[in-house]
Amino acid sequence: MPVTMCERIEINMKFHTFGDEKNQVMILLHGMLNPWQIWEDAAAYFSKEYYVVVPELDGHTETEKSSFVSVEEEAEAIRKYVIENFDGKISALCGLSMGGRIAAILAGMPGISVDALVLDGAPLQKLPGLFRTMIKNSYRMVIEKSKGRDPKILERAKKEFLPERYLEAYLKVADHMDEENIPKIIDSVFRPFEFKAYGDQVRILFLHGTKGNEKVSAKAAKCMKEANPQTEIRCFQGYGHAQLASFEIDKWIQEVAAFLGHAEG
Repeated sequence: MPVTMCERIEINMKFHTFGDEKNQVMILLHGMLNPWQIWEDAAAYFSKEYYVVVPELDGHTETEKSSFVSVEEEAEAIRKYVIENFDGKISALCGLSMGGRIAAILAGMPGISVDALVLDGAPLQKLPGLFRTMIKNSYRMVIEKSKGRDPKILERAKKEFLPERYLEAYLKVADHMDEENIPKIIDSVFRPFEFKAYGDQVRILFLHGTKGNEKVSAKAAKCMKEANPQTEIRCFQGYGHAQLASFEIDKWIQEVAAFLGHAEG
């Protein structure tokens, strides 16, 4: 594993970096309840050709509590960092679930240039208030019981959204996650999304499954393609939300590497 460095901007977001900073930039954005380490294998692979940046998103910090305001605020923090350090240029911008929504926002912000946008299970759709309330209650329970190290909830976590190897890192995130962050995250992630045309020069790959709430991602993928006809959609039958990137990262890497190779001609 390459040496990890952490850099800070004025709002104290942490950025873990891998590879040679002279290379083109790749940014990997994790999802809700994920520690940033979910991208370790992808960072190790792609750092051979890219300078890989993995932000530690607010509300998901390991060593101290942090306040999550909105996905727009997260995108703005990353925008400032990219402009300050890379003149606003991102070769590959990849986001998982909530991270996909942040990536989709960031790609359309002023001062930012993106060559390739990769979204996996990005929830770019509004959810009714009742469903948002159900999700909030479920996530509150998961965090509360994770803090108490409840064996059943930890087994559920390992089956549904987190490989066992990242359990220790996840528990650090859970221990520092304030309950007040959860409704902010859910309301922010499931607000209406304004689809925009990024321009033909931005290659887009949208990955999603077919089980459970992946219907939201499937609908979002179609809307993205309507706004950006160059979008490639890859549907994985029988896969749940974020299953590919979370539990079959080698396959995710192959899919993304092939897409980026095509994008680079």
